[in-house]
Amino acid sequence: MRRRAVVGAGAVLALAAVAVSSTEETATAGEEAGTRPMPDFLGRGLWQVFTRLDRRTRLDVHDVSGRDRRVLWPPRWQVCTQYPAAGTGLDRRTTVMIGVVRKGETCPPRVRTARR
Repeated sequence: MRRRAVVGAGAVLALAAVAVSSTEETATAGEEAGTRPMPDFLGRGLWQVFTRLDRRTRLDVHDVSGRDRRVLWPPRWQVCTQYPAAGTGLDRRTTVMIGVVRKGETCPPRVRTARR
């Protein structure tokens, strides 16, 4: 009786592995088609940008504090602005622009333009 339960559990695990691998293939195909959404990085560390985006994504990181500092050590910076907005579809042609300040500093107020 026990042996049958173990074999049954093994079969369930094998089916689960097949389901996970087919889901990964579908996700990979979707990413290749350019349908992966832009994550929300606002208020998070810059390191998360590097770890969550695809390595092939073009990335432009700049200091938005007005001091024009170089961003050399990503764990010391936090994200204030991002383009495109969270949830927007990313493709290979999209350049992601991230505005950062050093951790512990406040993000500058956003410049608002009046719509006419």
